[in-house]
Amino acid sequence: MRDFRGLTVWQKAHELTLSVYNVTSNFPATERYGLTSQLRRGSSSIPTNIAEGCGRHTDRDFARFLVYATGSASEVEYLLLLCNDLGLLNDDVHKPLHTCTIEIKKMLHALRVRLTDC
Repeated sequence: MRDFRGLTVWQKAHELTLSVYNVTSNFPATERYGLTSQLRRGSSSIPTNIAEGCGRHTDRDFARFLVYATGSASEVEYLLLLCNDLGLLNDDVHKPLHTCTIEIKKMLHALRVRLTDC
């Protein structure tokens, strides 16, 4: 069993989630059950799946949860783009969140490859 808190990718995903919660607090009330909720659920799903995978007993099981986390990261990537295109996020807010999301996806892929190539 691994400690997820020690994984850099989990730390970055947690920071992304905190940032998403922060920026979506400024979204219109009409988006509370739409984009706000979906973006928050998607972003929190990334570190949640990493943490759950760390609790599994095999590398193969852990790698499967990293695939789920990558899927959530792709969802967040799109939702951030949508929010930017709709004017809910300006470019100065969107760009660092997008960059962080892409970095997390790359880290998840590298970790998954390392787990499955052993």
